[in-house]
Amino acid sequence: MLQFDHEIVGKIGSMALVRSEDHDLDYNVFSRLGADLTPDFIWVSSGAVEIGRLDYRKHNDGRELTGYEPEEAKADYASQGQSILMENYRRFIDPNYSVRQLLVEHMHFNDPEKRDHIRRFLMRARAQKAIPIVNYNDTVSIEEIRKMELMNLRQNTHKVVECVDNDETAAQIAVLVRARILLLLTSAPGILRDTDDHASLIPEVSGRNEDEVLEHLQYVEQYCSGSSRSGANGMKAKLQFLREPILQGTTVIIGSSQRRVSHLLDGRAERTIIRVR
Repeated sequence: MLQFDHEIVGKIGSMALVRSEDHDLDYNVFSRLGADLTPDFIWVSSGAVEIGRLDYRKHNDGRELTGYEPEEAKADYASQGQSILMENYRRFIDPNYSVRQLLVEHMHFNDPEKRDHIRRFLMRARAQKAIPIVNYNDTVSIEEIRKMELMNLRQNTHKVVECVDNDETAAQIAVLVRARILLLLTSAPGILRDTDDHASLIPEVSGRNEDEVLEHLQYVEQYCSGSSRSGANGMKAKLQFLREPILQGTTVIIGSSQRRVSHLLDGRAERTIIRVR
């Protein structure tokens, strides 16, 4: 029987946390999450850049940052949005639990000592009734330096973790802590055969063993195209990050951010579940 060291790693994307049409946060999403998050979760949350952008506009008559390099503006928005992101998780999560922030970068997952440090930090949190909220550290991430570091890593190792996409970050954390479940919240109810038709949901991708699950998942990738916003990588990229978690026996659930986490986990909400039968 498979042994897991942690219960659930979950991830939510930027656009699920905001109401774009109103240029504001979606407090209903934070409220739903807060009702379900416990120390059984490690929660990977995008959102700092977009929330920071919205907050900057709110304080500057609807104007956005101009006259800066894109990486500089992204860093400034991320710095402004991080505190707001954490404030709202703290506001809605059960006050009986502590809330902790962990900002990670790609090098943390490519260095054995740093990986081990992160693992031990995350494992201690559960024992201390704390919920870690993890995000990529966009404030200090400089694209040219990152590219150079990744290029150097690829010359010396066969496996390199980029982690710029928080779907990859969540998958890597699920591997790091040997999570029983990896939950990915998206704008769709799961994997769809037709992205314009929610009735075409694929409810389950399964197999008799991990290799068979991956074989069936590769077939399903043909249906995946597009993304929820400019700059996002879409469903196909999500699936490509799942290989390692699946190979260690982690069950993956993909579902809509508009549904309760508890309902997605127990099957009361429509979803796609990927698992060994």
